[in-house]
Amino acid sequence: MEEYNIKSKVVGVDISNESTTYAIVDLRGNIIAEDSFSTQDYPDVNNFVTALSEKIVTLVESNGGYETIRSIGVSCPSASSVSGCIENAANLPWKGVVPLAAMLRDRMGLAVALSNDAHISALGEYTFGSAHGMKCFIIVCLGVGIGSCFFSEGYEHRGHLGFAGEFGHTCVVDNGRKCGCGHNGCLETYVGANGIVETARELMAESDAPSLMRDIENLSPRIIAELCDKGDEMAIEVFRRTGYYLGLGLANYASIVDPEAIILTGGISHAGKWLVAPVYEAFEPHVFGNLRGKVKILCSNMNNRERDVLGASALAWSVPEYSLFK
Repeated sequence: MEEYNIKSKVVGVDISNESTTYAIVDLRGNIIAEDSFSTQDYPDVNNFVTALSEKIVTLVESNGGYETIRSIGVSCPSASSVSGCIENAANLPWKGVVPLAAMLRDRMGLAVALSNDAHISALGEYTFGSAHGMKCFIIVCLGVGIGSCFFSEGYEHRGHLGFAGEFGHTCVVDNGRKCGCGHNGCLETYVGANGIVETARELMAESDAPSLMRDIENLSPRIIAELCDKGDEMAIEVFRRTGYYLGLGLANYASIVDPEAIILTGGISHAGKWLVAPVYEAFEPHVFGNLRGKVKILCSNMNNRERDVLGASALAWSVPEYSLFK
């Protein structure tokens, strides 16, 4: 009888437009080891996959060896779990259709599962975070891009092609700001990081009112939130306008899927009350009446990097095992 070696670890990979984090995770969700590097250093996806493969091998060999790894789970913007490809990413250096799962599988000789980053965030929150124990909820990831995923009766809704939940590319302003996806007026252009900075610049151009924002060359949502804490009225207005668009979009979303809660994740969610209060102000008057006052809007209490790496590792356990080294 052939002896079967039960693999006790997986690798979780989180790819964002700024950085790529990879980690070894055990059966209980403990992160054994991790590291990261700049995604932007690899504008050629072939070089990126080569670098990622080599870095994973180095980390694995230093922490128990390759024979202990069962599979790899990858989180990435604009990825489809159905095709295993990154398809027409608006904010990544690689354009067109990139068969990332197949490329990494060929390099690593292990099973690879790929999914959209918002779906991975939802899986991480469902398994380890704020959505634990919930069956019907929405996760919204607020960063450079705006993604989402919703769970219904405890199961993730992926859609026919794996792209369900592209919340950032729903239209909130007819003929509005130009989006990286090619359309105009997308929510992402008003609620994403670059959109928030653009709102700040528009406000500064509209009036001569004083604001600490005028003295800062490289504005960011984090800096604007810090100025809100200092009582800067124009900075507060930036997040009021941002929250209005987000609340309006969430009201439409919630009216369709009837969630128990909406959980906000990503760097922009760290603005806390400056964002959440105006979101509620726009959400409640616009959501379906029977849901008014019944949908919780929460900010995730998980570390973004940890959640997404753990979500990717949970995805890795779900893929059928495959190895060239058995």
